[in-house]
Amino acid sequence: ALLAAAGAAAWLAVTGGVAAAGRLSFGTRPPTMPVLVLAAWTVALWLGLGPVGKRLAAGLPLAVLVGVQGFRLPLELLMHWAYTEGVMPGQMSYEGLNWDILTGASALVVAALLAARRMPLWGVRLWNLAGAALLLNVIAIALLSAPGLRFFDTPNVWITFFPFVWLPAVMVVTAIAGHIIIFRRLRTEAQR
Repeated sequence: ALLAAAGAAAWLAVTGGVAAAGRLSFGTRPPTMPVLVLAAWTVALWLGLGPVGKRLAAGLPLAVLVGVQGFRLPLELLMHWAYTEGVMPGQMSYEGLNWDILTGASALVVAALLAARRMPLWGVRLWNLAGAALLLNVIAIALLSAPGLRFFDTPNVWITFFPFVWLPAVMVVTAIAGHIIIFRRLRTEAQR
């Protein structure tokens, strides 16, 4: 636990510090923001597929693993506020093309049903697939909003600033790793 806390604190400090120092950009050579995003995805896969994910999948109740994804509800509400304040591009909000708020809201319901033993495993599997698909959707929107691609009129550069850098560096990492860990737990449950 101490090692995990130290690793998380270091990741938060490094990513937040780099953003606060103005070192993240899409326009530098090499572009530093895509490097950070690639590093974040690597961390997410390492957490979800590695020994940490295995221990979490085996050691935590499925209701807790699902309930953690509820953090996406207040996150999406904050992102919508960022859009209304002109900080974030509209396509990244639920008024645009990002419907990940459904994952956050439904995670709380599915977790409660699991805790009450009223949710079948096939329902959790379906929910996890839908949540992963909504996450992939918003990741695709974010990528297509990168300044170099300019698929959308308003570029997605707000994530290069502190504290918004923690959206791809922490929140997306948590969501990706969380879905992988839930799939691992469901596979274990199916084998039983």
